[in-house]
Amino acid sequence: MVYIAVVAGAYLLGSIPTGYLTGKARGVDIRAAGSGNIGATNTFRVMGKSAGIFVLAVDCLKGFVAVKFLAPAVPVWLGLARGEARADWLSLCAAAAVVMGHNYTCWLRFKGGKGVATSCGVLLALAPAAAAIVLSVWGIVLLASRYVSLASISAAFVLPVAAWLTQGSSVITAAATGLGALAIAKHRSNIQRLLAGTENRFGAKKDPVK
Repeated sequence: MVYIAVVAGAYLLGSIPTGYLTGKARGVDIRAAGSGNIGATNTFRVMGKSAGIFVLAVDCLKGFVAVKFLAPAVPVWLGLARGEARADWLSLCAAAAVVMGHNYTCWLRFKGGKGVATSCGVLLALAPAAAAIVLSVWGIVLLASRYVSLASISAAFVLPVAAWLTQGSSVITAAATGLGALAIAKHRSNIQRLLAGTENRFGAKKDPVK
């Protein structure tokens, strides 16, 4: 029961569609503007800097809270004695569930974001040193190319290596590999646009609301 509760709680936390709700508060359906994605990048492009930063921070916080606070709290809420549920496995279940909730939110017919910010929050909770490496790669690639998607894809590739180098844990490395692979898969359309030379660069003129 404790694993089911952790997965359900983390999924519901991750499923909060921050970008969509932020847009609705401003009278904008983010799904019908820009790229149509509800994540921070499209929010930034359509609604500006303050909205984009807010969505980025909240989506990242969802991942961090699920792993750092929700996973260890659930056994206490259910009255389990110490050792009855493995903390590391609960954390990994929460990590997977919160990202899946963000990517496939039940509130928007299972269409959500790409999971980069939420995965970053998960990584900050599980392996902060690895998160520092990944964020550095993301920042360097963004500055060099001005493509947010390319920066995110590059960070996803580096994620398993960073996890292994800093944690030395095959379990965390496997989880990092899964998160990285999911992030890359969610960027399929971006990869196609990058190859075609039609991907939007960071700082380009905002797309009009459709």
